[in-house]
Amino acid sequence: MDRAESAAKQWARERPDLPTLPIELIGRLLDAAECVIRDHMNPLLAQANLQVGEFDVLTPLRRTGKPYMLSPTQLYESAMISSGGMTNRIDRLERAGLVERLPDPNDRRGKQIALTPAGKRTIDDLIGPMAALEEKLLSVLTSSEQKTLNTLLKKLVTAL
Repeated sequence: MDRAESAAKQWARERPDLPTLPIELIGRLLDAAECVIRDHMNPLLAQANLQVGEFDVLTPLRRTGKPYMLSPTQLYESAMISSGGMTNRIDRLERAGLVERLPDPNDRRGKQIALTPAGKRTIDDLIGPMAALEEKLLSVLTSSEQKTLNTLLKKLVTAL
């Protein structure tokens, strides 16, 4: 019995009027995300002196292609984090020499966040092992199960 099932059974005993399937599903989603980050991603990222949030800033910059540059707004929208959290992460990455703030060629008041050559090397060195790790973690599911889960999670996230 996992934590989600245990919690659902306790709620069913204490409050039989509550639906327990949502408790189990959300509990398992949270447990899975926490486990993946804490036990699997963090150790890999630590080898590059990065945290998950910093990785989440570098990857959209790298995915955009040359010149590997986005506005802060584009960056936090693609990384799905708050603008305040983004500023702190950019500051840390800039101090580490992985990104730089450049003038926005289309807006004299604006800035663009650009991946430095060191930042590009860092993300290029990490993305292969990270993809392999994700593939390994999901290998407990068949390909068909992975596709079904992906479809269902997309539907859930879209609705949220």
